[in-house]
Amino acid sequence: MAGQGEILMAPRKAAALRDTEDGRSLREHLIGTAADLISANGTAELTVRAIARAAGVADGVLYNHFTDKEELLADALAEHVRRVEAGLGELPAPGSATVEANLRAQLAYGLALHKEILPAFAGLLARPAVLARFGELAGDGETWRDHLAGYLRAEKELGRLDGDVDAAAAMLVGVCHESVLTALLPHGPRVATSPAVKAVVKTVLEGIAVR
Repeated sequence: MAGQGEILMAPRKAAALRDTEDGRSLREHLIGTAADLISANGTAELTVRAIARAAGVADGVLYNHFTDKEELLADALAEHVRRVEAGLGELPAPGSATVEANLRAQLAYGLALHKEILPAFAGLLARPAVLARFGELAGDGETWRDHLAGYLRAEKELGRLDGDVDAAAAMLVGVCHESVLTALLPHGPRVATSPAVKAVVKTVLEGIAVR
């Protein structure tokens, strides 16, 4: 019986030590696997056992590479966000094209970003330790909101915008939050709906006051 146990454990021990075939370390493989699961199924039901099974390792292997499950989940969430952002492409630069076209691109980017990442964060509301770890990883990195606000300020400096651009940024970000979060609330609609990008941008640029 002891011999059989040794045979069964040997591959698991080896898996804890070797790199993966694609050149990634096992730590990177575990983070990538967890990020795949977040993308496919969200975070609400994500467990260490599910990650280990998907990665093809024993449950205990994860603790050879992470302090605890919160560290792994935070790293995986950060990887998920990075992948989503990378897949959305580049944002327009100040002074290029028209402000209206650029704001449409910014808002379309923001809506797509929030639809992909907010469900993952919502699934972790009962795990504040994971969200705290993620916040530490994010640090002082620039978010889309930061980029949007910076873009609007730059356009104002170029003379292509006027008024309170920070308030405009808050309104555009608010559209993204409202469009996605309402569908995540217990009594919200099952499918998130968004106002037309063109209409939102037109309203932000022109305002709603009678002239």
